[in-house]
Amino acid sequence: MRRLIALALLSGLALAQVPAAWLGLEVREQEGAVVFRKGALAFSYVPGLGWTAPLDPALPPPRSPDYRLDERVLRAAGLIPETLASARLRYRLAPDRLRLVLDLPPGPAPELPRAEGESPGWFTFYAPYFVPNPPDLDGLAFRYDERGTEIRFLAPEGRVYRWRTFELGAPARFVMDAYFVPPPRVQRVAPGFELRREYVWTPEPLELVRLVAAPGAWRMRPVGTPGRRAKLNALAPGALAVLNGGYYDPKTATPIGLWVVDGVPRSLPYGRSALMWDGGLPQAAVPKFEAWVETGSGERYRVGLNRWPARLTAHTLPGRVGRKGENVIVVEGDRVVHTYPAPVDLEPGRWALSYPDGDADWTGRLRPGNRLSLYVNLDPPVRYALEAGPLLVQAGRLAYHPAAEGFAADAPQITKVTYQAAVAWTREGELWFVTSGKTTPGVLAEQLRTLGAWGAIRMDSGGSAQLYLQGTLVFPARERPVVSGLALWPR
Repeated sequence: MRRLIALALLSGLALAQVPAAWLGLEVREQEGAVVFRKGALAFSYVPGLGWTAPLDPALPPPRSPDYRLDERVLRAAGLIPETLASARLRYRLAPDRLRLVLDLPPGPAPELPRAEGESPGWFTFYAPYFVPNPPDLDGLAFRYDERGTEIRFLAPEGRVYRWRTFELGAPARFVMDAYFVPPPRVQRVAPGFELRREYVWTPEPLELVRLVAAPGAWRMRPVGTPGRRAKLNALAPGALAVLNGGYYDPKTATPIGLWVVDGVPRSLPYGRSALMWDGGLPQAAVPKFEAWVETGSGERYRVGLNRWPARLTAHTLPGRVGRKGENVIVVEGDRVVHTYPAPVDLEPGRWALSYPDGDADWTGRLRPGNRLSLYVNLDPPVRYALEAGPLLVQAGRLAYHPAAEGFAADAPQITKVTYQAAVAWTREGELWFVTSGKTTPGVLAEQLRTLGAWGAIRMDSGGSAQLYLQGTLVFPARERPVVSGLALWPR
């Protein structure tokens, strides 16, 4: 509704006029005429007759309220220098920001102030143009002089203020953005745990919701069941907080990447960064591992795994596996199902081994029903792990390199502006469960580093990004069933 009101105001701006007081004019009614004065300058309007000499009587009359004057009257009276060009104004008002856009006239333009900053009250912008159509908005005021127009805006009470100005071309425009957001809020939820709601600047405001756990006050576990989706609060009913976990195949709910609980893998590595811990402060990195297969006769062969291919490559995720020129052994559990020419559509609950066609060591060796087992050894072993990625911060420095973790440059996980989720920690031992408003993981990485994160990893995001506190969703405003999560309890 507010947007419709704004659009309605925009449609009427062409007829808008400037209040006399904004030009420093004193107005008096005298002997049936309205007299306008500013210093030695004076001109008059007689209702029913028009403007008096030297002004053209047919010029537009002043309008109520505030004796508003048309630009043609002001120029004819000499209040606006001939050298001062006009620039019409457009605007867009939202609950947390006001955008003003000056459409600049063609030709050489005066130098425009480009700036960014914060203010405890008024935003003040100065434009070296005459603005003939100031909109009637609460908190917005204009002051005119022979050099241009000062535009002032008072944001709603109890908000944090920030502003910026910049130019755009084709066509030429000057943009003034004023942001006003709620101040930071801190809620103590348990001894050693705080929920912090705040805005950071990117330069636009970005909402961050962080559950901050004091050093040594928390214990964390991965929760969920591979192959099954559920609401986060159902994955750990007694937890203080639950954050969504890693990626999964949307069709089959198969986890994508490493998932370890009490030292037992529930899902094998894919090849991206994982959150890993043994009960203390976590770390995030691409896990090191050794993978091999073992035949029924006890022969062992080193293999690549998922995103790390080799001459022999094991595949543990549903979907198309193998490349042209290879054969694929499909395995269910530790029993061979069949061998097919690549590529093969791998079904959920099965894994596969691809090898070059014509490889004498493998072609025709394993028949349906023969044993073939896959093993993975993590180096070093960890008690808990959950793979997601990309890595955001490491050792207090920006570590966002999605291409190094196999994300394509145009991958929606990287490029889409959407809700984000992350786990971060400080050098002093604080742990953060983080969710944010719509942005990209690169922007989130920079903001977490600025806030003091020593390490941070991005979890599954978009519609999966969710933070529950004491069984209630606190951010964002909608929930989605997911496969895995990270649950937090007081120690």
